[in-house]
Amino acid sequence: MITIIWKELSVPTSTRAQFIDVTRQVSAEVAKSGVKNGMCYVYVPHTTAGVTINENADPDVVTDLLATLEKLVPVHGNYRHAEGNSDAHLKASMMGFSQMIPVVEGRLALGTWQGIYFCEFDGPRSRKMLVGITGE
Repeated sequence: MITIIWKELSVPTSTRAQFIDVTRQVSAEVAKSGVKNGMCYVYVPHTTAGVTINENADPDVVTDLLATLEKLVPVHGNYRHAEGNSDAHLKASMMGFSQMIPVVEGRLALGTWQGIYFCEFDGPRSRKMLVGITGE
């Protein structure tokens, strides 16, 4: 039988578009779980926010990602969605809503420069993120 430990984390955002490094929060949940080898699932239950893994050493990477997403999918485009946040839906879909990270010897098996980012595209808001951990 496979058991998954689920934890809901709060992620407050402060601007319309931002990437928030949540690696420490997710790592803390892995440590609390006691799982030594398994998988960690990160899921964002929102249609205008997502989650991605990318470099967390140089903040210019996040700046470049946000700037490029804005060029590709501008806030004010020829959209039909009446709420005025079509760009946020598109950007969130491009980033994706979940990530799977192996847990090896009790730690997230991220690369040296990798971090987990909550991606806000329609903030500021009070958001949530689900973290699931399974293994032995």
